[in-house]
Amino acid sequence: MKRRNNGEEKLIGKIKNRKNGREGIHNASEIKKEPVPVIECNNLNLWYDENHVLKDINTKFEKNQVTAIIGPSGCGKSTLLRCFNRMNDVIDGCKIEGSVLFKGDDLYGRNADIRLNRKKIGMIFQKPNPFPMSIYDNITYGPKIHRIEDKKTLDEITERCLKKAVLWDEACDRLEDSAMSLSGGQQQRLCIARALAVEPEVLLMDEPTASLDPIATQKIEELILELKKNWTIIIVTHNMQQAARISDYTGFMYLGELIEFDKTVQIFENPKEKLTENYITGRFG
Repeated sequence: MKRRNNGEEKLIGKIKNRKNGREGIHNASEIKKEPVPVIECNNLNLWYDENHVLKDINTKFEKNQVTAIIGPSGCGKSTLLRCFNRMNDVIDGCKIEGSVLFKGDDLYGRNADIRLNRKKIGMIFQKPNPFPMSIYDNITYGPKIHRIEDKKTLDEITERCLKKAVLWDEACDRLEDSAMSLSGGQQQRLCIARALAVEPEVLLMDEPTASLDPIATQKIEELILELKKNWTIIIVTHNMQQAARISDYTGFMYLGELIEFDKTVQIFENPKEKLTENYITGRFG
């Protein structure tokens, strides 16, 4: 067998190194990076004066998923939701510790742009709250604030958002009518269309069907399932059947703590925590 000299050994070593380097780069490109959550809470705590309302909340909300937050009244569900677009800022005595990240940026950081954040994270409330103006003016209110004045553009936004909210066919011939003339379910869909008009990335919904009849509730639920194709949705609900029907993930809260957070199927069929099981099976709440 021919013995390699030092020069040959060095050359072969360089070739192996280059090959391994290429393989290393190739393998690294195949590694799938974990997607950045749309919203992430890290050790989030909130107080109203001395009342400790949220306690060490740690969780993530993924893109194009519907997440339901369930739990008994007064457990902090709506307060948590309001943290995501800083609505708690207007409450006297409110103090927050920890972080809430939106696509990796701290919503409560020193350089946070509250106006931009509220544009990107829209909110739908329990009771429909259309503005006391026309249907058209409700939709175009937000775009006008953001300096969109062109009539053709505003018309296009109105039609597009009403169609996304499945309200166009019912409202296209009455855009100049008062929004108050709509039914309760129509008003809630109008509020969703109004939120979509400023092109948010996240929709927060605080019991959006609580004041609606079953038919209107079904329409809103169908709309949520359609909207999640393009938006991330976080919904607070007391209706556990609703959470089971429409959500991909569910978080159960109790006395300010996030007791359990998992895929909805897991939460409802095989919860890890006894407290979660007791709530879902109606032993309390």
